[in-house]
Amino acid sequence: MARVEFHKQKTHSIGWIIAGLLIAFLLIISSIILLFYPFASSEKEAYFQGDNPILFEGKQAGNAIIENDSVYMPYTFLKEYIDDSITFDEKSNSIILTTKNKVIQMPSESLTYYVNEKPVQLHFSVFKVNNGEKYIALEPILAYYPIEYSIMPETNAIWLKKDGEKIVHGHVTDKKINEEKLRLRTDSNLQSPYTVQAGKDDKLFIEGEKEDYYFVRKENGIAGYLKKDFVMKEDLIEKVSITHEKEEIVVPKIDGPIHLTWEAVYTKNPDPAKMPKMPGVNVISPTWFELGDSSGAIKNLGSLDFSTWAGKQGYQVWGLFSNAFDPKLTHEAFKDFETRQKMIRQLLHFSQIYQLNGINLDIENVNPDDGPLITQFVREAVPYFHEAGLVVSMDVTFIASGNWSAFYERDKLASLVDYMIVMAYDEHWGSSPVAGSVASLPWVEANLQKLLDIVPNDHLILGVPLYARLWAEKDTGEVSSKALSMSKVQEWLTENGLTPAYDEASGQNYAELYLEAEQTTYKIWLEDELSLSKRADLAMKYDLAGVASWSRFFADESAWTALSLKEEEGQVTKK
Repeated sequence: MARVEFHKQKTHSIGWIIAGLLIAFLLIISSIILLFYPFASSEKEAYFQGDNPILFEGKQAGNAIIENDSVYMPYTFLKEYIDDSITFDEKSNSIILTTKNKVIQMPSESLTYYVNEKPVQLHFSVFKVNNGEKYIALEPILAYYPIEYSIMPETNAIWLKKDGEKIVHGHVTDKKINEEKLRLRTDSNLQSPYTVQAGKDDKLFIEGEKEDYYFVRKENGIAGYLKKDFVMKEDLIEKVSITHEKEEIVVPKIDGPIHLTWEAVYTKNPDPAKMPKMPGVNVISPTWFELGDSSGAIKNLGSLDFSTWAGKQGYQVWGLFSNAFDPKLTHEAFKDFETRQKMIRQLLHFSQIYQLNGINLDIENVNPDDGPLITQFVREAVPYFHEAGLVVSMDVTFIASGNWSAFYERDKLASLVDYMIVMAYDEHWGSSPVAGSVASLPWVEANLQKLLDIVPNDHLILGVPLYARLWAEKDTGEVSSKALSMSKVQEWLTENGLTPAYDEASGQNYAELYLEAEQTTYKIWLEDELSLSKRADLAMKYDLAGVASWSRFFADESAWTALSLKEEEGQVTKK
């Protein structure tokens, strides 16, 4: 009989089973804890980069230089964040700053800078170049900008504050807190790297909040997120208040709306004894001054006799200065600080000789890239003109493309000059391939509305044409024109026995004549009492500062009555 052998299966101890289950349970629990209550990161991240970091509006904005207790800020920083009109003039190697009443020139590596050409001495350079970058001493320019600064301990960070800025104070609570939890984090959680360790009772500046964290800054300038539980927000809210002596602008005032007419002077001035009566006109702007060469020399056709006569008639005289409408010449003359100053000095000299009340800037046909040069000239000129008691006006076109319009920085210019005069004409210019109105009323109003989005209405004067173009359209398709004065238009109509009819599309009177012998159609859109009254109505409708007309030579006596404006109960109204 065979032996059958049975093996009994070995059983595991109950203790091992329990131990295994316990370990598994602990692993699950620890995973859950790590998931919901992860350990704080011990990674530290640098908050500032480089030496003397600039702290501005809650973040680092480059680096400054500190030399012999003088703080120098990068030119690029000041231009981007403080004043975009700060400029560097390559020829004189100078930084140029402007305010409403001052022009400040800061030559490189000089202990002297100039305010309205008057020297100011320092014991340190006001402008220097370091490693190819331009730096401006901060202390001298504090007088011109609503900013202040402090140097933060430990980090040497330069904290730049603007007027009106609010600083909320706080401190770390005195609770017993794990040091890890008092680290300022790069984000609102403990797993983010930290920038600095805070201590109990540390003073803090509270700059924001995210979820249950405050964004706080230590007194050394380093910042990060800290749980609100560990921060005591104080009642103290500090408001930065910076006051400067107010720069008053004193310019001659005109009683009521402006009614200007340009006096076109090409070779000699008109005989005052032969000047017509111009009821309603209160400003004459003779075209006396023109850019002569690239050195900034100005051609002068001024007349003291004319100014004296105008003053006796109750007219202000605003001498016109033009750039000769030459883009190349304009670039050469306007690109350097020294030539710009030369032009300004000449205009000031002329204003004294001819007893001017104002300067009218007529800068036209400029390469678009040179627009900022024109704006800079105006920035530098206006403080001197105002100091001399001169009204400053500038002529601009409606918004369009090309050299005759695109270069104007209208928003900036409007903030600088007393008045902007829009030359609201030449919808169809002399060499236009298509006949049409010099300035149809719908075209003027549509473009005026666009301009008023940029220029305040009380700074804007509506320029109007006193001439019309007589168009000749040959049957061959050739088109030409010539400008006619108001009286010459009436002569042409009378000679040809024509009676104008109202043209709805232009809002003007219109006449047309076909001459079989010449195989030519003549067309004219009239500037007469009707059209001028409508232009004056536009000035009233939009409550503009007044009207200006080009030019006195083209007018007849009806023009002045049609354009005359007066101020009544705070509104501009027709006489």
